Amino acid sequence: MPITQRTVLRHELIGLETRVIRSQNPSITGIKGRIIDETQNTLVLLVGHEKKVVPKGVVTLQLSFPDGSLVEIDGTEVIGRSEDRLRKRTRRW
Repeated sequence: MPITQRTVLRHELIGLETRVIRSQNPSITGIKGRIIDETQNTLVLLVGHEKKVVPKGVVTLQLSFPDGSLVEIDGTEVIGRSEDRLRKRTRRW
């Protein structure tokens, strides 16, 4: 199943380009890079040649998909391991 705006929460985020658009910590607002690792509470972004650790619970992210579309997600929606998010049922309206 391809990653789309509707299915992003049920997929692994590794490999997607992202930008921190809001954060409770002003020093990480504006960080832009590729997600290279994901833990239960953090994302590791490759920014240039540096790795930056971003806590999921305090940020709003803008994810960029391979087709060029963008989606904004609250970091609290992706707290947890990616394999656990797959098992979690999402509400469909």
